[in-house]
Amino acid sequence: MPSNPHPSDSEQRPVRGALLKKLSGDEGMFALGASVARVVQLADSDDQGTQSLAYYVLSDVALTQKVLRLANTPTYRAAGGTAVTTISRAISLLGFDNVKTTAMAMLLVDTLANSRHAHSVRIELEAALCASLVGREMARLSVYQGAEEAAIGALFKNIGALVVASHEHALFREIGVLAAAGKVTEAQAALQVLGCSYDSLSAAILHEWKIPDVIVRALAPLPPGPCKPAAGRQEWMRQVVSFSMETARLLARRLGADSAEGRALEQRYGAALNLDQDRLAQLFATVSRDMDSLLESLQMGVQADPDDGGPGLPGVLAQAAMGAGEAPQGSHPSGKPHNARELLLAGVQEVTQMRAGGHGKVNDIIQAVLETLYRGMGFRFATVCLKDVRSGQYRARVAFGERHAERQAGFVFPSAAGDDLFHLAMQNNADLMIADASAPKIRALLPEWHRRLLPDARSFIVLPLVVNSVQLGLFYADRALPAPEGVPPDETSLIRALKGQVLVALTPGS
Repeated sequence: MPSNPHPSDSEQRPVRGALLKKLSGDEGMFALGASVARVVQLADSDDQGTQSLAYYVLSDVALTQKVLRLANTPTYRAAGGTAVTTISRAISLLGFDNVKTTAMAMLLVDTLANSRHAHSVRIELEAALCASLVGREMARLSVYQGAEEAAIGALFKNIGALVVASHEHALFREIGVLAAAGKVTEAQAALQVLGCSYDSLSAAILHEWKIPDVIVRALAPLPPGPCKPAAGRQEWMRQVVSFSMETARLLARRLGADSAEGRALEQRYGAALNLDQDRLAQLFATVSRDMDSLLESLQMGVQADPDDGGPGLPGVLAQAAMGAGEAPQGSHPSGKPHNARELLLAGVQEVTQMRAGGHGKVNDIIQAVLETLYRGMGFRFATVCLKDVRSGQYRARVAFGERHAERQAGFVFPSAAGDDLFHLAMQNNADLMIADASAPKIRALLPEWHRRLLPDARSFIVLPLVVNSVQLGLFYADRALPAPEGVPPDETSLIRALKGQVLVALTPGS
């Protein structure tokens, strides 16, 4: 062990710098950092925040499936409720901050879970996931604004240990052996082997990822002994982040709140975080239940690591492991899923339940319907256009899919009557299902703005929104390939049922 227990920056930099340089050159870690930074920046600002988070999740098919799987676990799905089939509904059910932190956890798992050293990495991953759930529960009970950032800090508290286990496994094992001998703490062992503590490395990684300082500072270790009530939000976050990781380590060892370690945890944090034995026991039970649901949604399978010589997954992961995934349904060459009818039907049931339960504002209904059309029919771009009376134009208000922001901004056309396809559809209140937009007669009816904005659209739908002869706007969704398979009557009925829910929501007094 070095004679100086607190090496200077110049002493730390060569080891830490070399590791950070290696990580910055790792394509997967670079992409993870960029994704995490983007999700952290998402702010819950009414409908806009929900839309931004939904856009992000939907841009990743695997992430979409995992979030929907989580929303449909027994922990979250309402008893007797219909299946959750849209990300918009999942955000409403799980909560914005929950989905946001869960998305980052899933990104972390996707990047690191398949490491060659799966056993060690997964133990650290399990701790990170569990700590984020503890942090989320503590944030839920907090009086501080922005308390959910504690869950993000808890999730990345051990990112230093995670990346060392994944990228420098020999060093990770050496640190573990030194700490297990009992003569030094893990922090001292890491300092001896790496030249910096795991906490210091975690902070450096988050700095590289441009994570806000308020979160990075929350990773700093606490002094020993019982904690006093925090004087402010930053100190409270620091206490919660440390408490969350210590709790996660106890739960991984299947120790309860009434164990000697659980009582020591209460003695250290009880006064600061307003926790007694009963509250701590309830917290342990809630987090254990939510952890099972999270692992189920991730479908984390058993993967032994011959380099570790370990038995594979820790017990809690082995118990939660599921099959390899959902059976692929397949798609037509156009991109339309073969099971479009089932996906549309699930969407109809979900939207109907939203309205019946009184939980669906007009914007929520519109977004859920648009997402159902986008995913259920395999479109590459989907939007809803509504009339802007002041400007005398129809403007896209919500959009999903490729280049959605750019295309939404350009999806604007005059509300004055015209003889193009869009105005004709609204004037006649006719739902249009165009199988091949390159057909001469169809192309002749496409307005110049559409040909310029979406020159490669080969198949699309237009669903006018007309209430009492008043043209309010339309749904539009397209693909870059023709769709000769068409839309059979049962799917057409379901699409119109979805549109009908929006029309009812738009009708005054409904």
